[in-house]
Amino acid sequence: MNPIANTPVFLALTAGDDPDARRKIAAKALFLSFVIIVIFSAAGKLIFYLFGITLPAFRIMGGALVALVGYHMLQGGEHSPVQHPCEEDKQKSLDAELAVAITPLAMPILAGPGTIATAMNFASPGGVSKFIVTIAAFFVLCVISYAFFVSGERFVRYIGPNGIKVVTRLMGMILAVIGVQMLIQGVGGVVTEFGKMGIG
Repeated sequence: MNPIANTPVFLALTAGDDPDARRKIAAKALFLSFVIIVIFSAAGKLIFYLFGITLPAFRIMGGALVALVGYHMLQGGEHSPVQHPCEEDKQKSLDAELAVAITPLAMPILAGPGTIATAMNFASPGGVSKFIVTIAAFFVLCVISYAFFVSGERFVRYIGPNGIKVVTRLMGMILAVIGVQMLIQGVGGVVTEFGKMGIG
């Protein structure tokens, strides 16, 4: 969860939204990502066990989703089905904002596989004290991220519509590469697991 790196991504994903909508999306996305981190910090291993989920599988799915969002942004599709709802749904602003805040912002960009794995690793072995410190650290990160996202509005006004289009395509390429990297890590994790089991 990198506030500086995620700010251009947030601006590109919310290109065309007014400042008030952008603030609501930022608040909802960060709140949801914080809730996700708390849940996985407290019971991540249990959740993975109950549903038979592995971290490599989570990385592969998250990578595919991020890569798809990046591809639509790279093509200039500011209103792609993954990134934004259709024009009819956009009339219902609350639903549109919530959809963008959940996917792809809250998950897998803000609370992605790496963030969840880090939270689980820090929180699980150290008891209540480690859990509290981990949650506090991520809360501070969410507050900092919100400040960066909101202050990014000035950047939007400064570079103008054409600049936003350039940033959108650039962030689309970066997101697509991040998605592919997550896929590679996920596949690598699967190969490693099969190797430990003596398969392949």
